[in-house]
Amino acid sequence: MEPSREGYAVLKPDPPVVGEITHHSIQLSWDLENKTERKGPQEQWLKYSIEEEDPKVHTYGTIYRGYARQFVVDGLQPRTAYRFRLKVTTPEGQNAYSPAVSVSTTREPMSGEQLHRAVSMNDVEAVLNILQRGHVKVDVPDKLGFTALMVASQKGYDRLVEILVEKGTDVNQKNGSGKDSLMLACFAGHLNIIKYLKVQGASWEARDLGGCTALHWAVDGGHCEVVEWMINDGCQVDTKDTCLEWTPLMRVSAVTGKKDVASLLIKAGADVNVKDKDGKTPLMVAVLNNHEELIQLLLESGANPTVKNEYGKGLLEMARSFHRQGLAALLEEKIKKKKEESDSQLSEVTQ
Repeated sequence: MEPSREGYAVLKPDPPVVGEITHHSIQLSWDLENKTERKGPQEQWLKYSIEEEDPKVHTYGTIYRGYARQFVVDGLQPRTAYRFRLKVTTPEGQNAYSPAVSVSTTREPMSGEQLHRAVSMNDVEAVLNILQRGHVKVDVPDKLGFTALMVASQKGYDRLVEILVEKGTDVNQKNGSGKDSLMLACFAGHLNIIKYLKVQGASWEARDLGGCTALHWAVDGGHCEVVEWMINDGCQVDTKDTCLEWTPLMRVSAVTGKKDVASLLIKAGADVNVKDKDGKTPLMVAVLNNHEELIQLLLESGANPTVKNEYGKGLLEMARSFHRQGLAALLEEKIKKKKEESDSQLSEVTQ
């Protein structure tokens, strides 16, 4: 397009040149070869417009107007065809239009959301496909801060756990509350995954934000087979959290009250008279939560029935204040028996 004495001669411009294409944008450029010389004030320059065709009615609408020689059309749909043309307007108001250019956006790249959707559905093929493309990091967290490995470990998807580890996921990565994949698998009771993660470098010593270890979460889940294996593998049964200073046995007393889980811990050497930061014992917490079978087990295992809390309140008083008469009777009997044993021992010493 050459300027004449009267201004610019309106010649039919070339179609816009297609540059970078993504799944949501198309870069268009024009007048790259001629680089029309611009002289004088801007109102004497050529003005450019990019127009997009509406495929339904086959009419064009303006999406850009200005003096630049490049424009990025954004907000497009993936894998969709579009048609654009260039309109050139002279300072005198004469227009010329280029032929239309057709171009399609690319396929939408795989995202972390798609990875997590595939993991949640236990879709091994989809997970492999997403990871092999290389667009998604294997440790990308979901909206809750869970990695794909955490989700697979929690749900018990053995094969996916192996795939994710093989693809380089961090077995010790933690979510927002400080839990790692091992803790989630322990709570859910997936022993095969627990064993596998342990071999891959997961640690019994890791703690969440409350200071709980994998064993704390295993007893919360109430899975005896898991708890037993963990103890045999070297877990410390009396490890305390850093918030309330609760041991796993204390967690049983507070959460599930499961006698069989508590029995495993006690047989492994758990202290039945351990105290938390407020001076509460497992027996005291079990009484507060009315876990009668667990209370019986603790008493049979040497728990002190005469212990008192920081306010000087004993177990018998607690049971009565909650109108638990059967429990009160049991405690009364144990306290009486303990007193008799104590008196007997004292008598032997004084004789």
